[in-house]
This record gives sequence, C-alpha cells and structure tokens, in this order.
Amino acid sequence: MATALPTAEPVRALTSRDEKRRTAIRGAFFSEFIDMFDIYLPVVVLTPVLFFFRPSHVDPSTAALLASLVFITTLLGRPVGAFFFGIVADNIGRRKASIYSVAGFGVITLLIAVLPGYASIGISSYWLLVLLRFLDGICLGGGYTGAHPLAIEYAEKSQRGFVGGLILAAFPLAYVVINLVAMAMFAIFPLHGANSPYVTWGWRIPFVIGAALAGLLAFYYAYRVPESEIWANETDSGRRKLPLSDLLTGSSGRSLLQVLVMMTGFWLTQNMITIFIPTTLLLHMLHLPKYELTATLLVAYVVLFFSYIASGMIAQRIGRRLFFVILGPLIAVGGGAMMYVLVTSHNLSLPAIMILVCAMSVLVTSPWGVIITYINERFVTDVRATGFGLGFSLSVVIPSFYAFYMSWLSGIMPFALTAVALLVVGGLLGMVGALMGPETRDVDF
Repeated sequence: MATALPTAEPVRALTSRDEKRRTAIRGAFFSEFIDMFDIYLPVVVLTPVLFFFRPSHVDPSTAALLASLVFITTLLGRPVGAFFFGIVADNIGRRKASIYSVAGFGVITLLIAVLPGYASIGISSYWLLVLLRFLDGICLGGGYTGAHPLAIEYAEKSQRGFVGGLILAAFPLAYVVINLVAMAMFAIFPLHGANSPYVTWGWRIPFVIGAALAGLLAFYYAYRVPESEIWANETDSGRRKLPLSDLLTGSSGRSLLQVLVMMTGFWLTQNMITIFIPTTLLLHMLHLPKYELTATLLVAYVVLFFSYIASGMIAQRIGRRLFFVILGPLIAVGGGAMMYVLVTSHNLSLPAIMILVCAMSVLVTSPWGVIITYINERFVTDVRATGFGLGFSLSVVIPSFYAFYMSWLSGIMPFALTAVALLVVGGLLGMVGALMGPETRDVDF
C-alpha cells in the first residue's frame, strides 16, 4: 500500500497530458477538414450557378474572369489572415486565434448562404460574394496559424511526423466529403435552368453545413482544447519575447525565406494536381464524361488520405529535409513523365487514367504530408504561428497564376507540355528550398 500511492499520481498526470494532446490533434485535424471544406465550396458547389450572381449576357472571357475572381480573392486573403491571426496566436494564444478565426469563417460562410442573386440586387450580388470570399480567405488563413502549431507543440517529438501527416490527410477527406454532399444536392435539387431548385436552394445547403461545422469547431476549441503548454510556459516565464521584426530580419527571417522558396515549388506542383488535372486535363484534354471524371478524382483523393500519413511517418524515420531533397527530383522526373503520358496519349482506358492520376498524385503531393511538421519546426515559439502561417499561405500567391505561366510557355512549346515543364520547375525549386534549410527532426521546442 505504501508504494501504490506514489505511482497513482504520475498515472493521473500522464492521462491528463495525453488527453490534452489528443484534443489538440483532433482540433487541428477537424480545423484542416473544415478549412478545406470551405475552400472547395465555391469550386464544387457554386461553379454551376455563378450566373445567379451576375448578368446573364456576358461573353465567355468575362464569365471566366468573374468565376476566377471568386477563387483568387480567397487565396489573396489567406496571407493577410496568416499575418494577422499569427500575431494573435503568438501574443495572445494559439487557442484564442483558433476560436476567433473559426468563428469568423463560420459567420461569413453563413452570410454567403443567404446572399440574394443578381435578379434581386443587381451586380452588387456578385461583388458581395467576392468581398465575403476575401474575408473568408482571411479567416481561413488564420485557421492554420492557431490550430496547427498548437497540435504540433503538443505532439511527442517522435510522433510529430505522424501528427503532421494526419492533419494534412483531412484535406483529401474534405474534398471527398464535399463532392459527395454536392452529388446529393444535385440529386435532391435538380439543376435545369435559372429557376430550378438547385439554383434557388440547393447550393445554399452545403454553405449552411460548412457554417454549422465551423460553429461546432469553435465551441470545441472554446470548451475542450487547452492552450499550448509550450507557448504558455514561455509566456509565463517572463522571458523577453523576440520582436515580430525578427521574422523579417533575424534568424527567423532566414527561415521564412527558405520556407517560402521551398513552398513556392511545392505549391506549384500541388496546383498541377489539384487544379490543372481536374479542370483542364481530364475535362478538356481527355474529355472524360462527368461521372468518370468524378470517380477518378474521388479514388485519387481517398488514396491521398493514406499517402499523406505514410509520408509523414517515412520522413520521421529518414529526416524531413532528406525527404524533400529526394522527392524534389522524383517529382520532376517521375511526375513529369507520368504527366507527359497523360497529356500526349488520347486513347487511354479509364483504368489506365485512374492508375496514372493516382500514382502521380501520391508522388507529386507527398511532400505535403511532411510540410506542417517541418515548417513549425523551422521557427521558435515566439514567432512560430506567424512564421508558419506566412510560410504556408504567402507562398501560394506566385503559384496561383500557373495558368499564365502555361500560356507564356506555350509560345515556345506545345501547350500540353507546359504542364510537364511546371512540374519539373516546381519539383526542383522545392528541392533547392529544402537544401537551403537544416534538418529539423530532432529540434526541441
């Protein structure tokens, strides 16, 4: 009996610590899921009914420009949100930044769900949609800065790779879920003309679902997720915090530059998989019917859910920097070769297309299973949230204009081969960026 009591207290303390870790990781996973759900809402759900917000008689080029603005403004808002909420997370707390950002995009998503159309308020309907998506992008960019650093700071050093891969695995899961939701909406509310049920009500329901999920996540962070102990301990210790300017001029500034170079390359390759393949390659170049296209993408994203986790675990064993250095050339050579086959072959069977798309998606996007962990390890606690948010979100801007680069390159090579060229450039740039930085697997927070 004398020896039983001393062992009981450590068990209770260990259970409490484990519970804090689990709630933080679950919060980051669902934050990534809901963020991605919200980002893909206009792409999957709104694209068929964008005419609801604009004049009915516009030329095709104007229609394409108006459609792209809805997506681009969200991307432009993300670096703004990463900077603003990063400051909040580094100075007030990771948990509070998560609550504020999640609540913000929940309210904004609900406002989009009740927007009137062009027939009611004219072109103001479209500009309100663009404004709300920009504000949504700010809150979405802020969502990364609190939830992800909080979870990585709670993870055991030996488990950071798995945790980072698991969090990113919520991205392909969100894509699968939102497509299933959209398919259900199309089935329940048919789309056949300007006054059809889908145009009137159907598109609104996924936005209401997204807002409700955000509300639930905000309550989860408010009542279940604890503040990062690492951040709290450093804040309570009285140690003088590094100024934000260190993120631009000091050692953290060098880390940010290195991360931006690496992430620019990997965002470029990512866009070729997540945007170019579905919207251009499969739809317009290979002319896949709608259901075959959807099936191909759903299978690929289910596979990605598991491959992101596997990538995080592999990099945990061999080193994150080495993983990036190996994968960069593999993306350039292997990914480029598979893209070449897809863009130059016009009689491939559906199974062959599925296999190639899945294999290329796994190879080209595998760095993303490691990125959350790696970027967080590149910054000290004082500026970790801001550095992670900016490194992750600011680097998306240049690659977002990949279509313009393809157009310029088409002046010196066939258009189909420009996709191969960008994969090569992105893979090699990612490798160069990784070589600029150190190994981080054994970093202590």
